[in-house]
Amino acid sequence: MAETDSATTADLALELETQEMQTRGLWSDAFRRLVRNRLSMAGLVIFLLLFITAIFGPYIAPYPYMLQNLDRVAEGPSADYLLGTDDLGRDMLSRIMWGARTAGIVAIISTLFSLILGTILGAVAAYAGSWTDWLVGRAIDVTMSIPQLLFASLMAATFRKPVADWVDSMHESTGLEFFATPTYVDLIVVFGALSFIQWPGYARLIRGQILSLREKEFIEAARAIGVSQAKILVKHLIPNALGPLIVLVTFSFGGAIVAESGLSFLGVGVQPPQASWGAMIQDNSLSWRYRPWLVAVPGLTIAIVSVGINFLGDGLNDALNPRQADS
Repeated sequence: MAETDSATTADLALELETQEMQTRGLWSDAFRRLVRNRLSMAGLVIFLLLFITAIFGPYIAPYPYMLQNLDRVAEGPSADYLLGTDDLGRDMLSRIMWGARTAGIVAIISTLFSLILGTILGAVAAYAGSWTDWLVGRAIDVTMSIPQLLFASLMAATFRKPVADWVDSMHESTGLEFFATPTYVDLIVVFGALSFIQWPGYARLIRGQILSLREKEFIEAARAIGVSQAKILVKHLIPNALGPLIVLVTFSFGGAIVAESGLSFLGVGVQPPQASWGAMIQDNSLSWRYRPWLVAVPGLTIAIVSVGINFLGDGLNDALNPRQADS
């Protein structure tokens, strides 16, 4: 009898090991499919250029983004100003580069926060079930029933003053100059607003993935050999749900950039003089008929970045879900 139990345990362990090897093979196949997709590679280049510009752009920009040259106001593209100047004589190219830093920071941090929150809530809801699942499900339904940009605008406008008061109190109590920069208030408000509207998508995706995975044979095998519930969740369930999650994260980068631009355009996001593509469009919107490049340059930048990230997301979706792509 003992030999039979030992053989059964060995078979279950072998099944788990086989599942892990198959998972590694699927990732390598997905990478090869992604590389063969030209549009996704173009999107990857745009994606990398965005973050390279966000990191190094301020150091290689021709001029400081707040520098005004009142003798060269609202000029078209020239040798001195490759993308022209705005109504205050600021270089558009430099502000676009600095705006990439704003867009990149917002995209990374807001997506990271919403990913962590959504993954935790979705995983716990799916695996715990009962009232926990019901409670998280109702929170998802309520949050997703409200128009996202409207909800984010409401949150940004509501919490701006409390956040500003908190930053001022921190500056007074600590004396740190870090808390003396108004830009941090804008960024904290935008991070919070975008994270709160994005987390339900992650929670719903993770919940659905885990509900379908937790009855699979390799999960049953893990339970049979005594693997703890927490370890099953962290080591087996969440990693096997990573494919769709990576696709959603990629699309969320583009969505966060567009949403941040929308909030800044409405005046509740990143405020001047900090460079933001949405704020640049708002600042120059009245000049559209006379100096269209002031609106077209940041607008086209948002469009190119958003389309490029969508190409990358589509390529990742095709690579990680080959059956869906073939159908």
